[in-house]
Formats: sequence, C-alpha cells, structure tokens
Amino acid sequence: MVRELRPEELRRRCDPNLFEFETTADLEPLVEVIGQERAVKSLELGLGIKDHGYNIYVSGSPGTGKNSIVKTFLERMSRNEPTPPDLCYVHNFEDPYTPQYLVLLPGKGAKFERDMKKLIRALKEAIPTAFRSEDYQEQRQRVDEEFNQFRNKLFSQLESKADKKGFIVQRTPIGVRTIPAAGGKPLTEEAFAQLPEKERDRIQKNQQELEEVIQDAIREVQKLEEERNERIEALNEQVAEFTVKPRIARVTEKYGSEKRIVEFLEAVQSDILQHIGDFIKEEAPGQQQQQEPSQAQSGMLDPLKKYAVNVLVSHPTESGAPVVVQDNATYTNLFGKIERRVQYGVMMADFTMIKPGSLHEANGGYLLLSADNLFKYAISWEALKIALRSGKIYIEDPASMMGYTATEGLKPEPIPLEVKVILVGGADIYYLLQEHDEDFKELFNVKADFDDELPWETETLKKFGGFIAARVQERDGLKHFDKAGVARLIEYASEMVEDQKKVSARFSDIVKLVREASYWAEQAEAKFVSAEHVERAISEKIHRHNLVEEKIREMIARGDLFIDVTGERVGQVNGLSVLMLGDFSFGRPTRITANIFTGKEGVLDIEREADLSGKIHTKGMMILKGWLGERFALDKPLSLSASLAFEQSYSPIDGDSASSTELYVLLSALANVPIKQNIAVTGSVNQKGEVQPIGGANEKIEGFYRVCKVKGLTGDQGVMIPAQNIDNLTLHTEVVEAVTDGKFHIWAVQTIEEGIEFLTGLRAGRRLADGTFEAGTLFHKVDQKLREIQEHLSEEENDDE
Repeated sequence: MVRELRPEELRRRCDPNLFEFETTADLEPLVEVIGQERAVKSLELGLGIKDHGYNIYVSGSPGTGKNSIVKTFLERMSRNEPTPPDLCYVHNFEDPYTPQYLVLLPGKGAKFERDMKKLIRALKEAIPTAFRSEDYQEQRQRVDEEFNQFRNKLFSQLESKADKKGFIVQRTPIGVRTIPAAGGKPLTEEAFAQLPEKERDRIQKNQQELEEVIQDAIREVQKLEEERNERIEALNEQVAEFTVKPRIARVTEKYGSEKRIVEFLEAVQSDILQHIGDFIKEEAPGQQQQQEPSQAQSGMLDPLKKYAVNVLVSHPTESGAPVVVQDNATYTNLFGKIERRVQYGVMMADFTMIKPGSLHEANGGYLLLSADNLFKYAISWEALKIALRSGKIYIEDPASMMGYTATEGLKPEPIPLEVKVILVGGADIYYLLQEHDEDFKELFNVKADFDDELPWETETLKKFGGFIAARVQERDGLKHFDKAGVARLIEYASEMVEDQKKVSARFSDIVKLVREASYWAEQAEAKFVSAEHVERAISEKIHRHNLVEEKIREMIARGDLFIDVTGERVGQVNGLSVLMLGDFSFGRPTRITANIFTGKEGVLDIEREADLSGKIHTKGMMILKGWLGERFALDKPLSLSASLAFEQSYSPIDGDSASSTELYVLLSALANVPIKQNIAVTGSVNQKGEVQPIGGANEKIEGFYRVCKVKGLTGDQGVMIPAQNIDNLTLHTEVVEAVTDGKFHIWAVQTIEEGIEFLTGLRAGRRLADGTFEAGTLFHKVDQKLREIQEHLSEEENDDE
C-alpha cells in the first residue's frame, strides 16, 4: 500500500548536543584517519612486509583524500624506521665510462665530499711545496750532477778515440757526427775528394769503426739517462708518498668501515702518485693543459676533478625513512639524468653531472605516485617495473631505454634499490592492470581500497570536530566552527552520499565547504562558523551552478515546456529525470505519453527508434514487455501496437528509473483511465512488478517541487518514489518545511499495482480462475482492451483469407 512519508523521514538531522564541545577551538586537531579501517589495515600489511612484490595500489574515488591520508600515514610510520644511507657517485679509475657508487652512513655523504675537497686543496699546496723544498732540490741536483759527470766522461773518452783515428766528434740536436780531420781541423769535401783513393778508404773504414764506438757510447748514455730518470721518479715518489699518504690515511681512517670507500681512496692515492705532475705543472697564460685519454673519455677539463665526490642523496641523521611524492613521473624525474655540456663542439659529460631521481631520493623508504600521471609515460612504467624486479636503479638515456641508438656516453654503475612504491589511482586502472599486465600482479600484491562513504555512527561524527580543528590549524584565515555548524556540516556530508545512514568520505569536498562557510562567517563578522553560515555556503554554491536549471524552470513556467501539475490525463504522466552538468546535477520533470492502436508491432519506444536511448533504458523497456506478457498474455497472444515517448526531449537518455513510469502511462492508455498530473513518478520495475530503487531521488523530488512552486502549489502535489529509496532521502529544508505545512507530499510505493491504484484512484484488480480480472478494475479494462485488439486482428485475418 502506498504510504505517505512523514517530515522526519525526509532527511536525517544531526543533534548539536551530541558534541561535548562548544566550538572546535576547544579540541585537539585530529591526526588520525576518519574511518577507512579496511584501507589502513591493507596499508599496514603492505608496509610491514619487506618484499619487492608487496608494493601497494591505493584505490578510491576522487576527493576521498587518499593522497593526503596515505602521505600522512607514511610520514607517521617512517619516523620510527631507520634512516637510509647517503648515495654518491665517484670516478672509476679503471673504467671512466662507468662511474661507481658509494654508500655512506646518513649525513656522511656531504662530509665525505667536503673532506675530499679539503684533501685535494691541501695536496695542491703541499705537493708543489714539497718539490720546491731545498732537500728535494739538493737530492735532485746530486742525481743530475752524477748523470752529467758520467755523460761527460763518456763523451770525453769518445772524443779521445776519435782524435786518435783522425776525426772530430760534433754534437748536434739530432745526434752525434764524426768529421774527418787533418792537423786538428775538419776536412772539407773538396779536400777529402783530392785525397788518394787508398787514403779515403782508410778514413771511411776508421769512420765506420768509430760509428760503432759512438753507438755503444750512446747506448751507455741512454742507460745512464734511464737510471737517472728512475732515481728521479723514485725520489719524486718518495716525496709524493711522504706528502700524499698521511693525508689520505687520515681520510681513510674516518671512513674505513666501508670497503668501497677504502678501495676508492686507494685508487685515488695510486692515481695521484701516477699523475703527480697534475699537481705541480703550471700553465702558460692562455694555454690549456694537454688532456690525457682518460680525461677526454670522462669529459673532464680539470684533471683534478676526478677526485671529487658527487653526492646524489644525503639524509639527516635519525630523520627516519624518506617519503617522496612525485607528481610528474617522467623518466628523468624518476630515474635521474646525466647532464651534458658542449666541449670542443662535442657533447660531453662526467660523473659530477649525474643527477638523482625520485627513486634515489626514496631509496630505503617510500615513493608515492599518481597512477593517472604515471601511465601517461609508458617508458616510466616499464622502467619502474624493471627496477623493482631487479632491485637496482639504472640511469640510462631515455632513447636507449626505448631501443633507439644513442651516442656513447656514461653508464653509471646501478645502485641497489630498496623502496616501497605506493600507486594511488582509481579502481578502473587497477582492474585494467590486473587483467592485462602480468608484472603488476607480481609487484603490487596489496590493494588498499578507500571507501567514499562512512557509516553514520556517533564515534565517526564526533571526529568531524577534530577534523575541522586540524584544517583551521593548517590554513590561515579559517575560522573555528561551533557545534551547530559542525552538525550542519555532517548533514551536508550525508547529503553528498544521499544516504541517511552514511556520511561522505570525500573530505576534499568537505574542506571546500569549510573554507566557504568560514568566508561567509567572516563577511558576517561572526567569531565562529555556525549552521547559518554553512547553509549560506551551500546555497551560494548551488546558485553559482544552477543557471541552466533556472532557465529550464523558467521555460516550464512560461509554457514553452509542457508540464501539467494539476488535473488528470489519459496516457500521460510526469516522469522525473536527472541532468548532470559536470559537478552539478539537478532534477526536472518530463512529460511521458503513450498511444494505443490496433496492430502487432508491440510497444514502440520512440527514443530508441530515434537513437536517443541507451542500453539500460532499452533493457527497462524489455522488462516492461515481460511484465505485460506475464499479466495479460497467459490465455492469449499479447497483440497490440503502442508508442511511448519522452515529450520535448532532444538529447540522449539512459537508465531504467522511468520504467515504472512508462508502465503506468501504458496501463492508463490501455484502460483509458486518466492519471493524476499533480503527482510525479520515478522508479524502475522488474518482471514481477516490484518497484526497485533508483538514483537521484533527492534531485528528482526537489526538481518537481520547484516546478510546482513556480506554477503554484495546490496542497495535493507530490512525488511517488520506491519504498527502498526512503533511506536515501536528504531533502532540502525548504521541501521538508513544505511537507510539514501540507503543501507538498512524498509517497512510497512497492509494487506496480499499488502505484497505478494511487495514480488513477481505481483498484488494480485480481486475476480470476478463468484468466480474466475482477470487473470494474483497471486490469479488467486493460484486459478487455487487449482482447478487443486481438478480436479486430483476427477479423482482419479472416477477411484477408
């Protein structure tokens, strides 16, 4: 039986006396998450299992605050976790193209960088000073003097042998020449040519013998020179080691617990001793030093730059695990990059130009990514999966990652990766990945599902005050709420989900209302935000968006759109629909009509024939036909032709919320019984005639109320809704007041029989044993009409035969 709803059933009120505070200024800001126990437990599981496959996908509707909630949750957990080590890149002396990484204790990276700078700066002063010292110069001079003595002695002996054989020895820049002599003077070519042949032969023979002696002497000089150089190198090495080793030893002592650092310092020491000249040679003005091959390969102009330290990531001691939020997950933002400079017309790079990405910064902690943003960059997703599977961070050229040929350059040693990735996105992306990406199933084994609504429970409602206090603390300019304002805000949260037993968890939208209500309280020069300011914020928000709604209502009031709100009509009923315009939706009444005529075409849906209906609406029409067949075609074929139309509707429609309305108007047309036009109807129907709940009940009721208001309230107007939608009612206070004053009504219906009786004032009727219906009832009239159509069709068939 159709039941009229009481005013208290039309919206749920929140009693301000539920709260023990007077204003939110009396409360501590809320730091915990309101509700979301399921999601929190999932997060705790995913964060607690330290395995590369237990990364987390956070799913939920937009506006639930899942990003901020997860970030706050992570920051709170990470404080008590160990701080990860610092990460650095240094020169690889064995392979300059492959810089190697170093791992240091938290906070030690920057100190190590400073210590290496101090070391090189000190050596740049100490090494030249040591080589300019008197002791070194004296030892060097002694070596040179000994060499010169031996060399001079050898040449003296050579000159003596040459003189005995009649030759003069002449030293030149390119070697030693022997010149025949006579009387101590060199022979000219003319004089040599005038000598007897026998004498010339003797001189040439002696010259050949002398050349052999000279070669022996030269070899001896070269041997002496090598010995001299070795002694100088040994002296240089002795001085260099005396200068370098103690200083490097002091650095090694500070960082000796790390094997890789000790190996790096040993390599630095060895390289400095091998290239000690880099510390003492001076350039002429405007002249550049000649680069060694290793320097050219590494792209370094300064030969001492290879001893520097590139600190990628440094963490303060005892800061806990890092929580990194990357809003733009491009490949370089995630994995870092190698910067380049132009050198002699060529792009060059060295290890100091390696820049970190979010994975480096989050290593040892947590990386928070937006799924919507990440999947805009396919290369980022593929590279992230590789990094998570391998447990290493590779810094590559994006072109190489995509398979394109890239110029040869640095390939830094991959850094070990230990990170927990939290992807935040919608459920649709999660299900797509589950279906189509095998790696996703392996790497993201935890789903944290954030609900967009919370139960209306006292414990939950009391947390709203602390939530507001926290927002006031975070944002300058916000005012505290009194308890009446908090109560109205909670009622708004219930309106958002259209459920008297739920409140919305879309806290981003709730915060917007908090801001706007605070603004109107400021305009009113109120100390606290009260219920009237929240109401003002809601009304102003609606007013900013409802221009189209007002235009449609104006067209109805002027008669441009045909809507009757009084009287009765056969084959005509007021249906209700919801128009959605972005983030604003509203209800509007629509005239639905039906015509009946003889034929076998069945029920013709004009919207479908015009390609203006969706699949769900089509399904509703098929269910309608199924109900008609079960009711009226058990003893005869269901023969009729009927047309149904949404009048003055020129845009696509979908959904089955008007299927009961279409059935009512079809029954009215078949029975030739008028329907009351002061009542609008909504609700879907199943094949058994049960009226099912629909969405948008509040918008539909309020839409018809406002139309009745502009056309004139008569006191008997109202809306008939499915009984299952009663808990979804969160109507505007104006509508509730109109119902309280008897100016408007809302009825709940459970079956088609109840609904048609209420709309027509005529009893539906019960089927009798012979298949007919009780006389005088609406169903009896429908049955008679169908039988008449069947008889006409049979007569036509007989005539044709």
